[in-house]
Amino acid sequence: MSKFLEKVNKSLIRVPLNEKIMFTKHMSMMVRSGMSEIESIKLVERQVKSRGLRIILKDIIEGLENGQFLSATLKPYEHVFGRLFISIISLGEVSGTLSENLNFLSDELKESQKLRSKVKSAMIYPMIILVATLGVVSALVLFVLPRILPIFSSLGAELPLTTRILIAVAGFLQNYFFLLVLGAVMLFIIFIIVMRIKVVKYIFHRILLVTPFAGEISKRYNMANFTRTLGILLRSGVKIVEAVTTTSDIMENLVYRKALIEASEYVQRGEALYDYLEKKTSIFPPTVSRMIEVGEKTGNLDENLDYLAEFYKEEVNENVANLSSVLEPALLLIMGGLVGFVAISIIMPIYQITQAF
Repeated sequence: MSKFLEKVNKSLIRVPLNEKIMFTKHMSMMVRSGMSEIESIKLVERQVKSRGLRIILKDIIEGLENGQFLSATLKPYEHVFGRLFISIISLGEVSGTLSENLNFLSDELKESQKLRSKVKSAMIYPMIILVATLGVVSALVLFVLPRILPIFSSLGAELPLTTRILIAVAGFLQNYFFLLVLGAVMLFIIFIIVMRIKVVKYIFHRILLVTPFAGEISKRYNMANFTRTLGILLRSGVKIVEAVTTTSDIMENLVYRKALIEASEYVQRGEALYDYLEKKTSIFPPTVSRMIEVGEKTGNLDENLDYLAEFYKEEVNENVANLSSVLEPALLLIMGGLVGFVAISIIMPIYQITQAF
C-alpha cells in the first residue's frame, strides 16, 4: 500500500519549465568543472525554488549514492522530464559526454519555452480585448439599462426594435445570470473531463488540424517539434527506429503521435521513413518528406532535420504574428459594434421622447 501511495505521489509532481532549464544548465557547468554528480545535484538542490524539483533531487541523490546512473534515477519521473530528456542523459553517460548533452538539453528546453511563449503571448492581447468587451457590455446591460427602463415604461413611448432586443437580453441575463455562469463552469469542467478520454482527445486534435488558420499553426508547431527532436536523437547516436518512437512520445498532438508510432513500425520493417511520410501528406507537408528523403540518401539526415526545425519555427513565429494582426482589429470591431449597439439602443428612445416634447 505504501509503495502504491509513493507511486501516486510521484506521478503528481510537476516542475516548471524554467526550473528544468536551470537544473540542466547548472548541472552541465558543474559536471564540466570536475564536480561529481552527487555534489553537483546537492548544490543545485540548495538553489531551486520548486518544491517538486527539490523532492526529485533528493530522490536522485539517494539513487546516486546507491550506485545508480543518473538516467536510472530520473526514470520514475519520466512524466516530468520526458523520455527524450532521459534518453539524451543516458547517451551522455555511455559516451562520456554528459556535460555537453546537459548543455544541449538546456538549449533545447529554452527553444521549446520560447516557441510556447510566442504562441501564448500572441493570444494575450486578443483575450484582454474580448474580456473587456464582455465586461463593458455586461455592465451596461446589467447596471445601466435597469435604471433607465423605468423611465421608458412611465412615458409609455413605443420603443425602437434595437431597444426592445436589448431589454429582452437584459431581462434574460438578470433572470438567468447565475444559471448561465453555472452552466459555463459545468461545460468547462465536462470539457476537461471528456478531453481525458483518448478517443475524444484524438478527434479534437484531428479537428484542430483542419480548422482554418489555427490548423496551419498547429501543423507547423508540430513539425518544428518533430524535426527538432528527431534531429537531436539521431545526432546523439540513437537508431532511427528508437528515435522515431521516442519522438512520438513527446508529441502533444495525438494525431502526430499515432502517425509516428506507425512510422517507427514501418521503418522497423526496413522501409524508408520518407516513404511513410509521403503517404500522410495531410499532416506531413511534402517539404518534410522531400528533405528527409535527401537526408536519408546522402547521410545528412540530422542536418536536414535541423534546417526543417528552424524553418518551421520561423513559420510558426510568422503565423502567430499574422494571427495577432488579424484578431486584434477584428475583436476591436466586435467590441465597438456591441458597445455601439447598446449605446444606440439607449439613446434612440431618449431622442424620440425629447422630440415628442
